[in-house]
Formats: sequence, structure tokens, C-alpha cells
Amino acid sequence: MIPFNKSINLEKSTEYVSECIITGKIAGDGKYTKLCSEWMKSRFNAKKILLTTSCTAALEMAAILLDVKSGDEVIMPSYTFVSTANAFVCRGAKIVFVDIRPDTMNIDEKQIEQAITDKTKAIVVVHYAGVGCEMDEIMKISRKHNVPVIEDAAQGVMAKYKDKYLGTIGDIGCYSFHETKNYQMGEGGAIVLNNEKYFERAEILREKGTDRSRFFRGEIDKYSWVDVGSSYLPSEINAAILWAQLEIADKINENRIETWDYYYNELKDIKELELPSVPRECKHNGHLFYIKVKDLDNRMIVISKLKELGISAVFHYVPLHSSLAGFKYGKFSGRDVYTSLESERLIRLPMFYGIPNQDREKVVNVLKTILSAK
Repeated sequence: MIPFNKSINLEKSTEYVSECIITGKIAGDGKYTKLCSEWMKSRFNAKKILLTTSCTAALEMAAILLDVKSGDEVIMPSYTFVSTANAFVCRGAKIVFVDIRPDTMNIDEKQIEQAITDKTKAIVVVHYAGVGCEMDEIMKISRKHNVPVIEDAAQGVMAKYKDKYLGTIGDIGCYSFHETKNYQMGEGGAIVLNNEKYFERAEILREKGTDRSRFFRGEIDKYSWVDVGSSYLPSEINAAILWAQLEIADKINENRIETWDYYYNELKDIKELELPSVPRECKHNGHLFYIKVKDLDNRMIVISKLKELGISAVFHYVPLHSSLAGFKYGKFSGRDVYTSLESERLIRLPMFYGIPNQDREKVVNVLKTILSAK
């Protein structure tokens, strides 16, 4: 079976993890945590980046930093993972879902402004498949209404909108380094702070509500409990795994884009399929490659036949607004023109770093065979 995803296994990761274990330096914020965060800060031209235990944790921190509370509303697309909504629901907010664009599967920037009310506390955008949302227009809306923007860039590490890396454009960005992402530490993420007013409190939240970071920098003679917070620091073992990948970040990125390009070029002339669209102002990162078939019934047939022939292909999110929790904690603003319709057509093909050429060739050939036989 050709897997849908395969985690990255580097010799350097084993070496760095062994070093952590041998030296006994396995708690967070050590050598490898600092190497990872400083590398990203420099590479992405970010003001401040902190590693977290997950992208979920980063989103939760963002919700606290924005002081989201009961009665507030947070705008976001329904086509996303549950963590995007849960982080704000856990603070008492009502989620306001808006429709997506059918070309990129990203939030439709034209639907955001009509969803804003005097209760709106944040706009959360999700860069689906590592393709940037229309950030110029979204930031214009943000400034007009004085509503901060959170970028859920879980899939967007190393991708760009115009000349800026995803995650560094809004007020706060959130990355994922889950084993299904381009760069992996098992479970892990990062929060990108693009507004200096969040710097100090973010450190406190991440350190269980204490000013421990200031203590370690020698700015105070003791640390204490000063705010709410939780344990959002990943272990050095996780950071060591990630650091080995960041050392070859461009190689990983180029390999994934090469596979993405292969799929696109081989499948672009098949009239039964619709392929991903990448706007001119965006530079994607090859996070995933999807195809769209006619409808839900066709999707079920294609996925089933691919599986029978040794290929693991999967669909993606069930729109949050159609779920039990979505009804309870959210509402849809405007009409659901594309969210449900497009989500039911989408199939993700196997995509991972180092996928063998013969495997991706088999994916293409089998897919062509299935479609020609229909």
C-alpha cells in the first residue's frame, strides 16, 4: 500500500535526540528549541517566534492574548480542522463561519466584512494546502474595523503571500509541526508574534503563567505566578527532531514541490478532474495535492478503487458548521455556496518527503485507469 503520508526519518534527528538523552537536557527551551525558533525568526523575518506543543496550543495562546471571552464572536472558514474553532470556543466565543473560495478552498475575503459586528473579536484565516489567503484585502478589512487577524498557517510553513511568509502577515501566526506536516516534531507547533505588545505576555502564558523567562534572562531575581497560562513548551527531544529537518528545509521544500508539479502536469489534461489553483501572488509549499471529482458519490468510488489497487487517498475536513459542535458553538454568516459542495468533491493524493518516483507514477497511472473506465 502506498501510504497517504510518511513521517520524516533523518539520521541527524537520531543523533540530536541521543545527545539530549545522554546529556539529560530533555526539558523545553534548551539548545534545540532555541535553534529552531531563532532559525524561523531569521528565515521568515519574524519579530518573535516561540515553539509550542502544537498548533492547537498556539491558537489557544492567541485566543488568550486577544482576551477572547464569553459573548465575543470570531470569524473563520468552516472548512478547517476543529482546533481552529476550539481554541476560541474554549474561551467562550461564538464562531461565525463564512464561505470559502472554490479556487483555493480558502476563506472568501469578500464575505468577511458583512460578518463583522460590534461583538467581533478576531478574524481567523486558514491558509489551506499552503496557499495564502488574499491577505492584502483581509488586512485592509482588519485595519478598517480594528479587528486583529490570526493566521492559522498550520499547513503554511515556508509558503509565501507576495514577499511575506505565511504566518508573519497578521497580528499572530500559528504553525504546526505535527507528523502530517512538511516539517515534523511528532506533536508540536509555534506561535508567531507580529505585534510587540504580545511578546511579554506570550512568554508568561507559555510558562504556566509565570515570568520564568525573564528570570532566566537575569531581568528579575526570582519568578512567580503573574497571569493565567499553561504548559505550552515542547520537550527538547521534539525540538531536536525538528532541528534536523530545518537544517535541510529547502531540500524538503523543493522535493515536495517537485512531487506537486509532477502530479499537476500529469493530471492537468484530464477533463473529469479539477486541480488546485495557486494565485499568482502566492508561492505554495507543496503541502498537499488534491483533485476534485464530480460529486460525493464519485469521490467515494474513486477513493475505494484507489484503495483496492494499493493506494491510500483520503478526503479532508467535514465542514465544521455542519457538525454537532458547529451547530452548538457557531453560526454561518451568509450562504454556504461553496463550503459543503467543494468539500465533498475533494480527494488528497499521497504526498510526503521522499516519495519514490515509482509510487507517484503508480498513483497517476492508476487514477487515469479508474477515470477512463467510468
